Amino acid sequence: MAVVFQKPKSLTDAPLHYCPGCTHGIIHRLVAEAIDELQIEGKTIGVAPVGCAVMAYDYFACDMVEAAHGRAPAVATGLKRALPENIIFTYQGDGDLASIGMAETVHAATRNENITVIFVNNAIYGMTGGQMAPTSLPGQVTQTSPYGRDTATVGFPIRVSEMLATLDGPEFIQRVAVNNVKNVNAAKKAIKKAFQNQIEGKGFSLIEVVSSCPTNWGMTPKKALEWVEEKMIPYYPLGVYKDRSANKEEK
Repeated sequence: MAVVFQKPKSLTDAPLHYCPGCTHGIIHRLVAEAIDELQIEGKTIGVAPVGCAVMAYDYFACDMVEAAHGRAPAVATGLKRALPENIIFTYQGDGDLASIGMAETVHAATRNENITVIFVNNAIYGMTGGQMAPTSLPGQVTQTSPYGRDTATVGFPIRVSEMLATLDGPEFIQRVAVNNVKNVNAAKKAIKKAFQNQIEGKGFSLIEVVSSCPTNWGMTPKKALEWVEEKMIPYYPLGVYKDRSANKEEK
């Protein structure tokens, strides 16, 4: 019997700890498939965050480093400069990357560090119980915004991809989603391109993945995917926000 699908070699056999319906598992698989297809597992180093993906070091079969909260881009910068022949990626949630780690993210991007950043945006703090995040939508109910996010007092959500795209430094910025098969396939292509950019020495690539959090949103997995389509994607439109190589080719 022909094998039509199997677990990527770059994922371990460790059972995932994520909640039912969480899309971290899908994103892990896409990252691992890209590593497999590019045949870079033996020289790839991942940087795990603090947050729901804190134990990513158990799931990826490549070397992994655990970073302090928000410091993954800084750790990745050090690794890449010390080991320039290796492929370095970070895997971060919106609290880790867009809140406590915003400075590290912005400065790694503006320096065009030759690293790959996988940014999972589920609009809430997952691991710590569902507090409002920098990416929580206007009016979104969370543990710390029980009446909905009030933009008059706490400001508006941060659109990370759009913000980073204004910088001169970054090579490639794209927002994708994993709520349906079409979007999963597009996300896989974007993640693979981000790794390929690093292999070619082009510089900083960030893939923002719009994700779901059924547990902290208080929804079924199915309803959470529908909420991604109906609420999150309109506020966080999918697409390429910066691709310097494509711009050069057009010229």
